[in-house]
Amino acid sequence: MKAPHIKIKPPGPKAREIIQRDDRYLATSTKTSPLAVKRAKGAVVEDVDGNLYIDFTSGVAVANLGHVNEDVLEAVQAQLQDLWHFAGTDFYYDVQVEAAELLARLTPGDFPKKVFFTNSGTESVEAAIKLARWNREGKQFLAFMNSFHGRTMGSLALTASKRVQRERFAPWMPGVHHVPYAYCYRCPYKLTYPECDLWCAKTIEETYLRGLVPPKELAAIFFEPLQGEGGYVLPPPGWTKEIERIARENEILLIADEVQTGIGRTGAMFAVEHTGVVPDVITLAKGLGSGLPIGAIVFDARLDFGVKGAHSNTFGGNAVACAATVATLKIIEREGLQKRASVLGERMHKRLEEMRTLFPIMGDNRGIGLMRATELVHASEGKEPAVKERNQLIDEALSRGLILLPCGESAVRYAPPLTIEEDLLESGLDVLEESFKALPKAS
Repeated sequence: MKAPHIKIKPPGPKAREIIQRDDRYLATSTKTSPLAVKRAKGAVVEDVDGNLYIDFTSGVAVANLGHVNEDVLEAVQAQLQDLWHFAGTDFYYDVQVEAAELLARLTPGDFPKKVFFTNSGTESVEAAIKLARWNREGKQFLAFMNSFHGRTMGSLALTASKRVQRERFAPWMPGVHHVPYAYCYRCPYKLTYPECDLWCAKTIEETYLRGLVPPKELAAIFFEPLQGEGGYVLPPPGWTKEIERIARENEILLIADEVQTGIGRTGAMFAVEHTGVVPDVITLAKGLGSGLPIGAIVFDARLDFGVKGAHSNTFGGNAVACAATVATLKIIEREGLQKRASVLGERMHKRLEEMRTLFPIMGDNRGIGLMRATELVHASEGKEPAVKERNQLIDEALSRGLILLPCGESAVRYAPPLTIEEDLLESGLDVLEESFKALPKAS
């Protein structure tokens, strides 16, 4: 049966029963949709009540190859026959080395690299924090407003996306300073690009490093090449290069958080490739294992701890997850899926801009590749965030067979699998347009 196909308005009776049990036994987290999934294949998801949906989330930018990719499944099944786990931080096995070799080759930078495997994005950021402090006399960090780097206590100190993520958890890891990100649609300095001359970057050196924290006391600058949970905010051309210049001239490590932007999502294997910037460290997770939990940091080999026991874990580099990683990277490279993401992303952007002429509530369409978002605003009230309407849009879309997720204060994100069929992409955009039409005063 072809998606979308809604037999019963979600959540149906079976979904409601699962939701009730979930509420009873699982800790409160970030549930944003009453969707109870039974199975998924490619870009199509089936819920427990038999409804079929088009997936514009990829499980939060994880299933970049689509759900249950056959080649990844085959690699995982083969690995399961031989070895599930044997603590890759304490012992040796080939599939972990192969995954590291691939990452060292594919990540930007013509220098020797090393890899540390983790289990999630936040753990990758924690590893990067420790690596930076290990290598620099300064122990403080610079990060950006609206950034999201994770929810464990070190990464949470870097995160500045939503108040609820930090509320009641202070004190956080000390020594983190936040500066405004290059959010041109809502420039914190009330300037306009390019007349601004990238002041949001240059002020870091001219203001913050002069009056707030001496450069020698900074271990690293953490940045997202395209902000993820904070709103899919894409900085203007030249901004990332300016951040790199500041880092290099002040001998500060540059750490790119590619947990959500990496693995082909933006039309390049890694988002920083669009800018020509070469970070010292890249943090990864999400799409790396096509749904199996694995993360990594890839870094200049000169930064290696070099001392046994300075950093480690138990499950990082799990054999089965590494098999999925090897298959995922090989498939994207072999099939040129990052290029496909670029082509389909432009197609999506064209449709979104056409919709924007019809719906004033669509304040800004932004992004790159298949990592895009629409920020909803009350146009008649000077870009006031339309939070309620954004949430209504997500509910409307689900009821019509399209899965969406929020990001930022009032944006909705679009992150379909890189393998999504063209007709499914168009069908999903059709559903999105119908959902905008259903919003009060949308047209």
